[in-house]
Amino acid sequence: MRRASTALLPVLLLPVLSACSPHEEPKAKAPRFVETVVAAAEPVSETISTTGEIKARVQSDLSFRVSGRITERLVEVGDRVETGQVLARIDDQEQKADLQVALAGLRSAEAQRDQAQKAFDRQDALFKTRFSTRAALDSAEETLLRAKATVEASRAAVDTARDDLDQTDLKADAAGIITARSIEVGQVAQAAQLVFTLAHDGPRDVVLNADETVLLGRELEDEVEVRPIAGGPTMKASVREVSPALDTSTGTIRVKLGLEGDPDIRLGSPVTAIGRYEPVTMIELPWSAMTSDGGRPAVWVVEPKTNAVSIRPIEVTTYGRGRFAVRSGVKPGEMVVTSGSKFLSAGEIVAFDGAGQ
Repeated sequence: MRRASTALLPVLLLPVLSACSPHEEPKAKAPRFVETVVAAAEPVSETISTTGEIKARVQSDLSFRVSGRITERLVEVGDRVETGQVLARIDDQEQKADLQVALAGLRSAEAQRDQAQKAFDRQDALFKTRFSTRAALDSAEETLLRAKATVEASRAAVDTARDDLDQTDLKADAAGIITARSIEVGQVAQAAQLVFTLAHDGPRDVVLNADETVLLGRELEDEVEVRPIAGGPTMKASVREVSPALDTSTGTIRVKLGLEGDPDIRLGSPVTAIGRYEPVTMIELPWSAMTSDGGRPAVWVVEPKTNAVSIRPIEVTTYGRGRFAVRSGVKPGEMVVTSGSKFLSAGEIVAFDGAGQ
């Protein structure tokens, strides 16, 4: 029995010895394969588009300088007019009466001046022959000067009355097209009340109301492409004026583009203006490179010596179609992960075929 027990001992010790043998080393984790791109700073010029309408570069608001009832309206909106053409008339009876009164006052003043002149001449002759005094001559001269001044004032009153009578005819101050009116026959028009708006012949502008964010911190290139919404040839324009003030009611800024040449397009036609910002050197990355670090935009950057990745918060300048521009956080020449970044962790070793756009 002792011999049997001794014989079984090596067999029983075998599992124990096997359990005490050292474990095999675990297999190393294979590097995660990612796609990368090398960050490069390049001039970027973004395209913007907005709508506007065609307007005359110069337009005037026409109004009567005197008040009165409208008796005639000789043009309609859309009519072409020439310089000096009568557009409307008001009742001129009051102005005619004022002119007659002014003329009568002038004739009276001239008669008094003539009498004063004769009286002065008589006193001057008497004074020279020593039959009158210096006081009498001075008084006659003073009366003559007052009479002459009265004549000048009366002439000015006549000129004013004639001008008021002439103002009963509202005339075009330039050749162009009537774009608006605000009176009807029989209506009483007050002095300086808007009657017509006249768009002058000549250069045409595209007037845009651009959102304020479009112009914040960016400069537009001078040349802009203009396309009629209703169809037609593309036109070229240049930035002529940017309003320095913001329209607080709409939150927009008025921009005027000067059309080149003499385009055949109607006033008020809606158009689309396509412009570009002046190029700015910046780093652009594809959308797939974007990730988040605590809610902030970030990217994964590969250390070229170790192929280890680290997350890098970034500041984004603009978001474009398929790409975004980086202001800070990434430097030119750094390798950025563009695909395969969903399950990365800081310090993880990655594999990639190489950098490329």
